Amino acid sequence: MGQRSSSPQVAHITEIERVLNGQMSTRDDVVVESWKRCVREHGLDPARSQPAYIVPDSQLRAHREQSERLISIARSGIENLFRQVAGQNYVLLLADRAGITVDFFGDPAFEDDLRRAGLYLGADWSEDLVGTCGVGACIATGQPMTIHQSDHFDVAHTPLSCTAAPIFDTGGNLSAVLDISLLRSPQPKASQHLALHLVTASVRRIELANLMATMRRDWVLRLAHSPEFLDVDPEAAIALDASGRIIGLTHDAASILGRADGKGLRAPSAYIGAPLSDFFDIGIDDLPALTRGRAAEDRVARLRDGSAIFCHAIAPTTHRQSIRAPARAIPAPLKALGGDDADMKSLQLKAARLADEPLPILITGETGSGKERLARALHQSRGKPGPFVAVNCAAIPEALIEGELFGHAPGAFSGALSKGRPGLIEEADGGVLFLDEIGDMPLALQGRLLRVLSEGEVTRLGEARARPVRVKTVSATNRDLGALLESGRFRHDLYYRIAAATLALPPLRARTDFEWLLDRLLSAIGNERGQRLRLDSAARLALIRRDWPGNIRELLNVLNVAAAMCEDATITPEDLPHDATANSAPLPEAGQTAGLAQRARRQAPLPGSPAGPVAETATNVAELARVLEACNGNISAVARRLGVDRTTVYRRMKRLGLMH
Repeated sequence: MGQRSSSPQVAHITEIERVLNGQMSTRDDVVVESWKRCVREHGLDPARSQPAYIVPDSQLRAHREQSERLISIARSGIENLFRQVAGQNYVLLLADRAGITVDFFGDPAFEDDLRRAGLYLGADWSEDLVGTCGVGACIATGQPMTIHQSDHFDVAHTPLSCTAAPIFDTGGNLSAVLDISLLRSPQPKASQHLALHLVTASVRRIELANLMATMRRDWVLRLAHSPEFLDVDPEAAIALDASGRIIGLTHDAASILGRADGKGLRAPSAYIGAPLSDFFDIGIDDLPALTRGRAAEDRVARLRDGSAIFCHAIAPTTHRQSIRAPARAIPAPLKALGGDDADMKSLQLKAARLADEPLPILITGETGSGKERLARALHQSRGKPGPFVAVNCAAIPEALIEGELFGHAPGAFSGALSKGRPGLIEEADGGVLFLDEIGDMPLALQGRLLRVLSEGEVTRLGEARARPVRVKTVSATNRDLGALLESGRFRHDLYYRIAAATLALPPLRARTDFEWLLDRLLSAIGNERGQRLRLDSAARLALIRRDWPGNIRELLNVLNVAAAMCEDATITPEDLPHDATANSAPLPEAGQTAGLAQRARRQAPLPGSPAGPVAETATNVAELARVLEACNGNISAVARRLGVDRTTVYRRMKRLGLMH
C-alpha cells in the first residue's frame, strides 16, 4: 500500500487492514462490507488519499439531461427538506444511479469549502472511485444509511458525515440517491438519527410523486396505517392496470406486500404483474368505493395477514380529461420552451400535434428568438426521432453549399474526397433536416432542393444514381418570405414544400413569461459555472425593462457577461453590459401605434351606457393608448411612466386588445 503519514491516518489504515484480515470490528456491517468491496473489488488503497472529483461541465450536463424528469419531480421535496434543516449547515445532494451529483442545495457562504469536499454539483461519489461514502454505499446496497466520519474509506473524507437513502423508480430499480451531509460534525454517529429519518421521509414522498406523475392513466392505490395521514401524506402507493395487476409501486409498498403474503421483503420488481387480490381482500372492482367520496376512516381494507390498512384509490385520467387539459400532453422538450405565456402555450400545443406528422414546418421569428431550440424540441418530441442535421444556409459559402447538402462522388471536383461522401441531406435520412436561414439559400440551389423534397431522392455531385431519402424538413427564417416571393428571390413552389405548417415565435419583448425564462437561463448558466447565481432586485428590474432586439440570444449573452463579472454569485446592475439600444426603435412597430387611440375610441362605451366593469376597461384602453402614443410606442418608456414592468404593459395590451 502507499505512503503513510500522520497518526490519525495510520490508525484509520490499520483498522481497515484488521477488518480485511478478518478481525472483529465495532463498525456497522454496511461499513465493513463496503471497506472489503473497496479493496477486493475496486482495487482501492486506503493509504492513497484522493481529493474530491468534480466531473467536467459537459459530462455533468449529460447526466442532468438524463435525470431531468427526476430532478424536476424531486426538487420541491428537496427544497422542503433544505428548509427543515436550515441553519444547521447541512448540504443536500441528489445523485444519479452512477453516483454523479445532479442537484445540490448548500449555503453559498461555504461554497469553496463544499466544492473542495465534493459536497457540490457534479461531484462523483461512486464507491469504486472514492471508496466508502453515503452515496456510493447506498447505491451498492440499496439501503438507507449514515457514513459518519472515519466510516469513510478515504482519509480525505473522514471529516464528513453523510446520510443517504435510495430512490427507486416504479419498477423497483434504483434510480437515484438523496444525501444529507455535514462538512464536519463533532457529535457521535447517533446524532444523525434525525437526519436519517428526514432523508428517508423525503425519499418516500419523492417516490410517491414520481409514481403519481408516471401512472396518471392507471389506477393508483395509496396506503397508510393511519387515516389522518391517508390523503395528505400516505406511506406507500401501488399502480394497477385495468385487470387489477400491479404495474408499479413505491419501495415502502413492497415492504407492506412482503408482510401481507408472509414471504417477507423481496425486490420490488418481484411484485410487478401480481394481482392485487394476492395481498388484499379487495380487487380492481372495489377501488371506486375507496375514492375520496368517503371519509378516510371508512376507506379500509384487510391484508392477507389479517391486518388493516387505510386506502385511497385514485382513478385513471380519462381520454376526455386529457383533451380538457392539453398542456399535459405537451412533450417535455416543447414544454421547456416557455412558461405562462398565452402565445407560447398555443405554439407548444400546435408544435406537439405536428411533431410526429410528416408535414414540413416553417419556423418564423426575429433573430435570436429561439428558432433552432424549437426545431430541436420538435425533433426530440418525435416518437422515433432519428438524426437531427442542422444546415445554416447563410453560413456555408455559395460555392460549397451544393456539395455540403448533396454530397459528392469520388473525384467529383477539385478537392473532393477520394472516397466521396454523403451530403447533409443523406445524413438526415430517417430524421429531421433543419434548414436554418432558408431565406438566404441561393436561387439556383432552391430548384435542386425542391426536387429532393418532391421526389424523396438525392443525387450526389458527379453521380447519376439517385439515392432514396426520407426526411422531415423543419426550416427557419427571420426574413420576410412574402417579400422574397414577390421579388422573385424565393421560389413559390419551394415555399409550399417547406411551409405546410408555420410556427411563429413571438419576440422576447412581447412574452409575458420573461421572468420564467430569465430564471431558467440563469440557473443553466450557474450550473455550467458550478455556481448558484442570483439576481438582486435592481438587476432583475433593469433586465425586465430592456427592449431585447436580439431576443433570447441577447439575453443569454448579457447573463453570461454578468455571471463572469459578478462577485459572490450575485448579479447587480453594475455587472450588466451596457444596453446599446436603451433609447432605440419604438415598440410596437412603426404604424402600429397610429391606430391605438382610434381603436380605443371604438372600444369605448357609448354615451349613456351603463357604468361598471365594461366602462372601466374601456377607460383603461383609452388611458393606455394615450400613454403609448405619448411615448411613441416605446414599451420601456411606457413602463417607466406607469411605474410597472414591461411584461405588465404587454399583459395589459393583450388583455385590452391593443396588440395584433
